[in-house]
Amino acid sequence: MKKGSEGRENETKRARSKGQTVAKPSSDVQVDPVTIEAPCGQGGSGGYFKCGNSNGPRLWRNESMRRAKITVIGAGNVGATTAHWCAAAELGDIVLLDIPQAGDMPKGKALDLMQASPIFGFDAQITGTSDYADSANSDVVVITAGIPRKPGMSRDDLLATNAKIMGSVCEEVKKHSPDAVVIVVSNPLDAMVQRALQVTGFPPQRVLGQAGVLDTARYRTFLAMELGVSIEDISALLMGGHGDTMVPMPSCTTVGGIPVTQLIKPERLEEIVDRTRKGGAEIVGLLKTGSAYYAPAAASAQMVEAVVRDKKRLLPCAAYCDKEYGVGGYYVGVPVILGTGGVERIVEIDLTEKETAAFANSVEAVKELVASMAKLV
Repeated sequence: MKKGSEGRENETKRARSKGQTVAKPSSDVQVDPVTIEAPCGQGGSGGYFKCGNSNGPRLWRNESMRRAKITVIGAGNVGATTAHWCAAAELGDIVLLDIPQAGDMPKGKALDLMQASPIFGFDAQITGTSDYADSANSDVVVITAGIPRKPGMSRDDLLATNAKIMGSVCEEVKKHSPDAVVIVVSNPLDAMVQRALQVTGFPPQRVLGQAGVLDTARYRTFLAMELGVSIEDISALLMGGHGDTMVPMPSCTTVGGIPVTQLIKPERLEEIVDRTRKGGAEIVGLLKTGSAYYAPAAASAQMVEAVVRDKKRLLPCAAYCDKEYGVGGYYVGVPVILGTGGVERIVEIDLTEKETAAFANSVEAVKELVASMAKLV
């Protein structure tokens, strides 16, 4: 290897011409440059690379190549499965957090998941905890905390309880991860994400809700089952609130590029849409105890991936809309561009007269839900 500044310059040029990364030495050690081929996130603990030459190993600092840090709050079925999907996809290091009353449960789940890493071949540090200090400086925080609706519980009881839980969680997120993108999964979704924005005080683009990805996935699944085709060939979009007022967009639904209205009769398509609206309730009815978690967790992980890998995915998410679609300052499901900064852009599309009316009705339902929450907290 050539010595001196001219030699280092030539080494750098040759490496860059091959598309390789040239590590830079820390200012407190004097070493010759060594060309390193390493993907982002593989730099070792603390962002240091161990490299050797005739003088022995060196430690070089490269903070930009650390893994993303993902905190999942709520270690129940949805939270733990979200951690599972994120780990398997090597999206980053993961903190699985639950309340102290859960005891060592999150530690047990984290350790169990960590022990799957040699089998599936993923590298991730997975931590189970009840201490928010362990979540400090997270890049993404996924909130699944909250209680399900129990027999005899009114909607207002559920709303009040989960709004209080969301408030306490978001106070901790604000304190420990002030630069995080927050993805809310807790129900009732449209009100909970509004609550998260109120408490964190984060810019609206960094607080969003997971609903549209899940609802659209259910819609695509039912369409694929109906037509006997691959789900990969189905592109679809649902907008509005999460639940009974969600709005299907037949004008944005295609199968291999063919409008779905050319393949399925209107009456049958409406039946499929209705099944999608009740998709969560259908699973609850089949399980008897508990609710869906594989698909909600997968939807959450897809959103995490879009953020930590800056994918610029166009996904339906519960995003804060003010002038957009004339919503006036509420969270509703709309198509967005999702990347490192969270919601980078809300995509406004032309709606048919029927779609416009259905969307307006859905927005009104969201406003009523948020107004009810405001009276309870």
